[in-house]
Amino acid sequence: MILELLAWIALICAIVPAILSLWNGFLFRAPPLGGASCLEDPTRLMPISVLIPARNEEDSIRACLVSVLASRGVELEVVVLDDHSGDNTADIVRTIASTDPRVRLETAPPLPDGWCGKQHACFVLATHARFPVLTFLDADVRLTPDALVRMAAFREQSGADLVSGFPRQETGTLLEKLVIPLIQWLLMGYLPMIGMRWTRMVGFGVGCGQWFLTTRTAYDGVGGHGAVRSSLHDGLTLPRAYRRAGFHTDIADATDLATCRMYRSARDVWFGLVKNAREGMAATTQIGFWTLILFCGQILPFLIVAITSLESTPRACGTESIGLAACVLAIGIRICVAGRFRQSWLGALLHPIGVLILLGIQWFAAYRAAVGRPVGWKGRGHPSQSSGRPPATSQPEATSLQTSSPPP
Repeated sequence: MILELLAWIALICAIVPAILSLWNGFLFRAPPLGGASCLEDPTRLMPISVLIPARNEEDSIRACLVSVLASRGVELEVVVLDDHSGDNTADIVRTIASTDPRVRLETAPPLPDGWCGKQHACFVLATHARFPVLTFLDADVRLTPDALVRMAAFREQSGADLVSGFPRQETGTLLEKLVIPLIQWLLMGYLPMIGMRWTRMVGFGVGCGQWFLTTRTAYDGVGGHGAVRSSLHDGLTLPRAYRRAGFHTDIADATDLATCRMYRSARDVWFGLVKNAREGMAATTQIGFWTLILFCGQILPFLIVAITSLESTPRACGTESIGLAACVLAIGIRICVAGRFRQSWLGALLHPIGVLILLGIQWFAAYRAAVGRPVGWKGRGHPSQSSGRPPATSQPEATSLQTSSPPP
């Protein structure tokens, strides 16, 4: 009786994300073909400042810049901020800048207390930008030649003040294949995109920190990345800061426009996701909900089928059928997502294992936070381990940014 009840719970928890995934499939679209208008004269090129924070990115920065510089349909400036790299990042950028005047290399000032390194770098980058449209791009992202103009067109058509593109996530190691594709799967199955698009409710704010595009006016109105200065997960916190300030945000399917290889080893996958988890699923108020809903809908069905397959009673067969239906839904939707976003088929077939690992990452992040050892990144500690004092003389002078900002 208890096993049958659990089977029905598992089925319900599998049905809900399946339905939402199908619904979101019609709402989550790629940016339109064609360019964005430019003021009164659509024949003019859209001026865009591409802002790239770079800390120890010698393995990826060249390819990133080459892809950006091949952009069509935009008037382009590319500003790279060398954030105290210990490798050849700055030399690579300097070499490219010497042959292409659209590229500029800037050096980051010292990191103030209470700031995450990336948020500080983006904040500083914005002060160097000359154009009214800003796009923040991670150094491991590669763009297609029409990516910028299409994303700018998407922002104009959507009426959003901040838009974010979700690149195709390239994976190599087994752990990457198991876990990284879950980014799009979670997005499709657990975010009601109609609420994100039709309301400005803060809770619907979501994005991908690898690629943001916004206007200078909106960025100034929010207070820039200063509004999320201590965050390690700007994919969530920056869109929510915009919404908190009364602006609208949107997301686009950038599978055909951009690619990104986030991590290149199992260790980097684990700790890279752990550093973000505490501001998302591993938050104290959310980790219980996400553990329950993901376990029941994506792992429990397979356990029920395994258990009931050992019995031959009519009740066991009925319970097994319910469990099998839940398994088909869970794996079926995962395979559909993998096909749409060109993800690993192996990761899709091992879906429950990937979800189990994802939950392990959330609880590891919660444990590290509970013992006062939150995970930092790239040789820097977590911002919470600094004094947290508001930046004083070490804060960059923001010539065009509002210095007052809403709390993160």
